[in-house]
Amino acid sequence: MISFVGAGPGAPDLLTLRAADRLARADVVVWASSLVPEDVLVHVATGAVVHDSAGMTFEDVVGVYSSVSDGARVVRLHSGDVALYSAVQEQVDWCVAAGRSFEIVPGVGSLAAAAALLGRELTVPGVAQTVVSTRVAGRTAASMPAGESVAAFASHRTTMAVYLSAARPEQLVDELLDEGRGYPPDTPAAFVVRASWADERVVLTTVGGLADAMRADGARTAALVLVGPALAGAAPRCHLYDPAYAHGYRRRSLPGTTSGRPTGATPGGNR
Repeated sequence: MISFVGAGPGAPDLLTLRAADRLARADVVVWASSLVPEDVLVHVATGAVVHDSAGMTFEDVVGVYSSVSDGARVVRLHSGDVALYSAVQEQVDWCVAAGRSFEIVPGVGSLAAAAALLGRELTVPGVAQTVVSTRVAGRTAASMPAGESVAAFASHRTTMAVYLSAARPEQLVDELLDEGRGYPPDTPAAFVVRASWADERVVLTTVGGLADAMRADGARTAALVLVGPALAGAAPRCHLYDPAYAHGYRRRSLPGTTSGRPTGATPGGNR
């Protein structure tokens, strides 16, 4: 069995219970030292064979899979969550073609870790109800479908998370602004580096000041950019817990009442 495991954003205690279990029982582990901190390997049992994929090709990685029987327990450890920018699909396709059993173990994504570090919810009522996750087209521009550029999404002015873009701050800002069609220059922005790692840090800025902030920090990997009005100050009250809002589990409360019942009342009546 090959387990494709999301290692979480970096902190060893942000792996899921299932991820820790798979690492503890693995015979072979393939991990990327360039993206996953070594501390995460604390979950790996003594005696497991560990391969660092930082310098490996796809062929090298599947070569490791081919070298062991299908009964061996293999863990391919990816940073964050395997659903985004993990290059897991080509490995899954290889497993299907080779008739190898596999599973995918979700992880805590870097977006969740970055939002936690900021202390912000990314979907704020009346402000932003959509989160766009994308990246700047760089060396792998050919993999970007038409219409999926940062500039194409910037006109929506909702919360945007931009991955894999720390090395191109000017290009990123140009696309975010999109010559006046995108975000206003004073839109809140954050440059988050190594969220949940021991050296995590965040720089709060604006879209207009983002390129300078990114250059000053100097980080080029394990960095995430967040942009949008949801990063600003206090949010409007959520309808879900508003006394005047009813749903399937709670009646609308009238003034002077609690949870749809008169104040001080119990389900059996006033006492």
